[in-house]
Amino acid sequence: MKLFLSLLSAMSLLTSASAADSAPSGKTETAIIGGGCFWCVEAQYKMLKGVKKVVSGYAGGAVDNPTYKQVCNGDTGHAEVVEIQFDPALISFKDIIDLFWLAHDPTTLNQQGADIGTQYRSTIMYLNDEQKKIAEASMVEAQKEQADKIVTEIVPLKKFYPAEDYHQDYFTNNPTAGYCRVVVGPKVAKFRQKLADKQKLLEAK
Repeated sequence: MKLFLSLLSAMSLLTSASAADSAPSGKTETAIIGGGCFWCVEAQYKMLKGVKKVVSGYAGGAVDNPTYKQVCNGDTGHAEVVEIQFDPALISFKDIIDLFWLAHDPTTLNQQGADIGTQYRSTIMYLNDEQKKIAEASMVEAQKEQADKIVTEIVPLKKFYPAEDYHQDYFTNNPTAGYCRVVVGPKVAKFRQKLADKQKLLEAK
């Protein structure tokens, strides 16, 4: 409940702010998260106002410049993640992490639905101590609303590797593909509904 109230309060501030207060700052900050297949997470976060760019990629492993095939084999140590570039004047790192718990199931270890393997683990890879602190506090609040234990790892980012070009904007470019129709589309629609219910400011489409 506290997480919900925190989100609602932040969203109220966003929606009631003056035009000057909500004006773009020209600054860019970065967040790295993984919540299963990166096609899903990328499509979800692209909907948010203040998010400038979302790049699908790999991180957390020991192999330099991994390929999708290598990561899918599950032996590189990498997870499918997204790099979110955002304007902190329009959306905060805390907003991004608070919404992370709504974007996927953080209680299933190395699995999201039928996608199973360490490459699909729930992860937040922080870039500095402040991000670590925010992520840990957000997880504590999110756990209060979960019956099962959250298994999300919160670890320092080693290095982010962008995925191959054909993975970028995958849902936008392939809306009728089987996986997009069966998995990505429904997850995006569900996320959008959760945001609408909480009055989260979405990017105008």
